[in-house]
Amino acid sequence: MAKAKIIGTGMYVPGTPIPNKELWKLTGVEFDEEKLEQGIGIKQRHIAKLRGIPETTADFATKAAQAAIADAKIDPMDVSLFILGSDTPEYLSPGSAVLVQGRIQGKQMLTGCFDLNCSCAGFATSFDVGAKMVATDPSIKYAVIIGVYNMPAFIRDGDAFGYAIFADGAGAVVLEKTDENDISGYIGGQLMSDGTQWDFIGIYAGGSKKPFTHEILDNKDYGLQLLKPLPGDRNLQLWPPLTRQVLEKCHLTINDIDHIIFTQINKSVIVKVMDVLGLPIEKTTMVMDRYGYTGSGCIPMAFHHALMAGKIKRGDTVVFIASGSGLFVGSNVFKY
Repeated sequence: MAKAKIIGTGMYVPGTPIPNKELWKLTGVEFDEEKLEQGIGIKQRHIAKLRGIPETTADFATKAAQAAIADAKIDPMDVSLFILGSDTPEYLSPGSAVLVQGRIQGKQMLTGCFDLNCSCAGFATSFDVGAKMVATDPSIKYAVIIGVYNMPAFIRDGDAFGYAIFADGAGAVVLEKTDENDISGYIGGQLMSDGTQWDFIGIYAGGSKKPFTHEILDNKDYGLQLLKPLPGDRNLQLWPPLTRQVLEKCHLTINDIDHIIFTQINKSVIVKVMDVLGLPIEKTTMVMDRYGYTGSGCIPMAFHHALMAGKIKRGDTVVFIASGSGLFVGSNVFKY
C-alpha cells in the first residue's frame, strides 16, 4: 500500500536574532525577562519588521519551501501539491499557498495549492492531510507542506505580551510517495477541536464579521487580541492524553516513541509533559530559546533542528503534537 515519507526539510527566519534586552529597546515595552527565559524558555527571536526587513508570510514560506526542496534534491517543477498551514496569511484572499507556487514554479501548472487555517495546529493538520493525499492520489509525485508564522505583523504598539512571545519563522517538509516495503512513512494522525474556545486569543478584525472601519482603527480594536486569559494548564492537561490516543490509533505505545515534538509555546510545560509521559527529555527538541514562538512554523523548525543535530535517524518513530487557539489540535505519527 502506498504511503508518504519525508525526503527533505527546510526552514527560514528573517534577519539577525533579537535578544530580550534589545527587544525592550526596539519596542519600548517591558516584561519579566527572568520568567520569559527560565519558565517559557525564550531568549531571542527573529522579527522582520523590527529589523526593517520588507518580508512577510509568503516570503518566509517560499524560502522555507525552497530550502526543503533543495534538501530533497528534487526538481521544483515536479512538485504536485503545496499546502500552507498558517493563521497569519499574506492576504485574506488569495491564499498564501498559491503565491508560493507562483514564486517557485513560475507558471500555470497541474499543481494543487491550498491554505489551512488551524491556528498553531496548522502544520500538523496540513501534514496529516498532505500525507493522505500523497498516499492516495497517483498523480501527486511530491508535496511540499509548509508551516509559517508572521504574528508580529499583527501586534499593536505597546503590546508587551505579544512582542515577548511571538516571532516570525517558517518550516517545510517535502513528501514523496513510497510503498509498504519502505521503513519510512506516515502512519496516522488525530485531530481534535473545541469551538467554544474561539474567543480567547486571535485576530478578530478584518474579516466579514468585523471589517475594518475608521472607528476600529481609532479605537485600536484590531490586530492580535487577548480577550480572555488562557488556562495555564491547558496543554499540560491536553497533550499527554492526546499522545496516548494517537499512538493507540496507530497501534503503538509510549515506549515506541523515538522522538516527540510539541508546539514550542512553553519550555516548562514541555518538560512537565515529558515527565507525565515517562519519557526522557532527550527524546524531545525545543527551539523556543533561539526563535521565540513561531506558531505553525515551530514544529517543522524544531524537526529540522533535530535532524541536523542527529537526534532523529531513518526508521525512528516520531510524534508531533500541536495545539492552537480556537481550539484546534493536531497530531502526527510517522517513521522518519
